[in-house]
Amino acid sequence: MATLTATAEKTSPPGIRTNPTARKLAALALLAAVLVPLAAARWASGTWPEALTINVSEPLGKASDWIIDNRDSHPLFLYFFGHVSNAVVIAVRAVYLALLAVGWAGVTAASALIAWRVAGVRLALGTATAFLACGLLGMWVPTMQTLALMVVAVIASVVIGALLGLAAGLSDRMDRVLRPVLDTMQVLPAFAYLLPVVLVFGIGVPAAVLATVVYAAPPMARLTALGLRGADKEVLEAVESLGTTARQRLLTARIPLARKELLLGLNQTIMMALSMAVIASVIGAGGLGDRVYQALASVDVGAALAAGIPIVLLAVVLDRVTGAAGARLGQAPAPNARALSAYALVAAVAIAVAGRLAERLEWPDGWVVGIAEPVNRAVDWMTDHLYSGVPVIGGTADWAGHFTTWVLDPLRDGLQWLPWWAVLLIVAALALVIGTWRTALTAVLAMAAIGVLGVWKPSLDTLSQVLAAVAVTLLIGFATGIAAARSDRVERLLRPVLDVFQTMPQFVYLIPVVALFGVGRAPAVAAAIVYALPAVVRITTQGLRRVDPAALESARSLGASSGQQLRQVQLPLARPALLLAVNQGVVLVLAVVIIGGLVGGGALGYDVVFGLAQGDLATGLVAGAAIVCLGVMLDRVTQPTERRAKKGA
Repeated sequence: MATLTATAEKTSPPGIRTNPTARKLAALALLAAVLVPLAAARWASGTWPEALTINVSEPLGKASDWIIDNRDSHPLFLYFFGHVSNAVVIAVRAVYLALLAVGWAGVTAASALIAWRVAGVRLALGTATAFLACGLLGMWVPTMQTLALMVVAVIASVVIGALLGLAAGLSDRMDRVLRPVLDTMQVLPAFAYLLPVVLVFGIGVPAAVLATVVYAAPPMARLTALGLRGADKEVLEAVESLGTTARQRLLTARIPLARKELLLGLNQTIMMALSMAVIASVIGAGGLGDRVYQALASVDVGAALAAGIPIVLLAVVLDRVTGAAGARLGQAPAPNARALSAYALVAAVAIAVAGRLAERLEWPDGWVVGIAEPVNRAVDWMTDHLYSGVPVIGGTADWAGHFTTWVLDPLRDGLQWLPWWAVLLIVAALALVIGTWRTALTAVLAMAAIGVLGVWKPSLDTLSQVLAAVAVTLLIGFATGIAAARSDRVERLLRPVLDVFQTMPQFVYLIPVVALFGVGRAPAVAAAIVYALPAVVRITTQGLRRVDPAALESARSLGASSGQQLRQVQLPLARPALLLAVNQGVVLVLAVVIIGGLVGGGALGYDVVFGLAQGDLATGLVAGAAIVCLGVMLDRVTQPTERRAKKGA
């Protein structure tokens, strides 16, 4: 590689010799000129050659059959997995019975007390209102079922994530080993690993909790490692100079210095666990997710919203409480805070005891407000009046058809028309522009692995949907984020909307999307856009607001207009945040391809759903692995490496 680079430098014009990116691309072109003719002569120049594929269906099928045959008799299942399953069931049931024993009044009062203690009166009132709303919607018992499952899953996720983060934060070798594992856990679609979990544990609460732990533990691990590695070196040196042991330094310095990262990890773990509530219902989790899933099966938008709103309320409350707790770390307690907390605790206990003595533990049926019927009437009206036949602008079905015909079809056909080696070259070139040779090699190997697995064409179909969804998401997200960054009022108006969009389960907003756009790839793209948009808007807004005020003031003093300040100062200085927004948009869009498979998106999403529904381990896992490879490739071509500025080729 070094020889090729040196040759390219000798034969290239001066501009290429002084530009690291141009040098890398020139070396890639020279390498392609040598290897492409050899590859085209040895294999076909069209789609991925059959000779380079590996059939994994047979070994995966044998593994699935062995698990099914030995699940009730093998010691591994009887004495390990069986005990794990029993422990999970006992823990979830204990929490659920405790919540029911306290009663709706006690749970509401205790939740408000915790929120008041860490965040103040306003959030306490909001927390109480959220729990009361769950009861008013007739979802108190399902809410307690979901809360019990989430409590156990979050505790397990935090413990496992903290232990993994501790290992990665204290050891460079463990950090290198765990990084690809955590990447896979985060990118692998939940539906893909539901099948092996169900094969081992069967349908029910244990499988749901363990699937949730796999999904929710990585953020805790990553942020724990980040906090430990980012501890102030001077403080650590000062503690070490006192003759402390490694354990004492960890307990007295590293962990206290990483408190904010640890609390942020807890926040993200809670949010990701709640986002699994609906998906976990597919394998018997029950609770609110089961109500949403059943409503989806019967296309009952009103019932889906009645069950989806409590999930959103729980997510928003927990997000605000943990966020406020993190913001208050290190602050001095308010005067008389301990005495007020004692009085509030006594009041909460008194409310719970009063409810039990009055035998009012369950939410009264007379206090339930039904929203399903009016919501369904509104959806019917939208379907009748907006689906088609709208003068001039056309209906939503027309928009979906045009988007499919003019964007999705040409993009998919173009990608599938390209020779396989051309796709690999494009991936390598994009990765080189933004990263290093190692980045490019990783991206190319990830893309090549898709072909080796034998799912080249459906993967390019999925990639076309992802690219279209990302383009629309970035267009809307950057415009909205810029508006929010330049106006406090716009940001305040957007915040509750973004909270709802970010916490609403995909299954809930999938139903109105299908009602408006029909079934096909266009509604799948629309669902992905709605899911990814909040993160892009938030990151863009935050990046622009963090631009150095001195730079803006300097531009204003030179007479720069508002538009010039944005184009010439804010956007260039916020480039890392904007690239992160692109990266997160890609990852989040890719996470919804499975949901898109349920509404006609086809491609890899359909294969994963089909594998879960039919118990076909090979089909589901191969498609899931291909989605992971797409995620790795897209991550490498959208996120610059830290060493890019220091290294050339």
